[in-house]
Amino acid sequence: MPSALVPTDISDPVNARILRVSEDRIAGFLEDPFSEIARESEVPLDTVLERLRAMLEAGVIRRIRQTLMATNLAPGALVAWRVPADRLDDGFDYLANQDPFSGHVVIRSTDGETPGSVFRLWTTLKVPQGFSMQRHCELLATRIGATAFRIMPAKRLFALGVGHVRRRGIEPGSKTAEVGQVLDTNIVALSPLEWRALGALKREFNVSEIG
Repeated sequence: MPSALVPTDISDPVNARILRVSEDRIAGFLEDPFSEIARESEVPLDTVLERLRAMLEAGVIRRIRQTLMATNLAPGALVAWRVPADRLDDGFDYLANQDPFSGHVVIRSTDGETPGSVFRLWTTLKVPQGFSMQRHCELLATRIGATAFRIMPAKRLFALGVGHVRRRGIEPGSKTAEVGQVLDTNIVALSPLEWRALGALKREFNVSEIG
């Protein structure tokens, strides 16, 4: 079927079945992840490949790649920034677009003066092994005009799925049958060859490479 005629909307029943699995239900390193998506979604493999190609080409899916938990690969933390109100937007833009180590940049709203309410700009931060989060934050503070910052490294964490399509059918307040798995944040040492392998695994697929 020509790609222009293939349904690409996430509300399409077949696409929804595929995305409920592919978004966050495929774990580990699989030799043929697309076949696993087909098996779990009960959609024929040829259809899975066709729909994923079409959704990626249409921009409905931003990327197709192996997602890696980077928690154990580099030091990371949640960072709260105290930035003057007239520099908040510029600070947001800088951290979101100019600093490769900052992510999940948000400006928090506040209903009034409460402890910590002056820290309205929040980010996650992850620096390469051997680099200092403190020194990087000091550098960023000069760039965005922050008068103070608070580094809050995680000691333990839960991995949250990104199953946006799957969660649409979950009732608010409902729970899974299994208990959440607690993950540690101990940094592991990798060899240069292992780092190269991870880089290749994380590479995004082009439309022509799917199938």
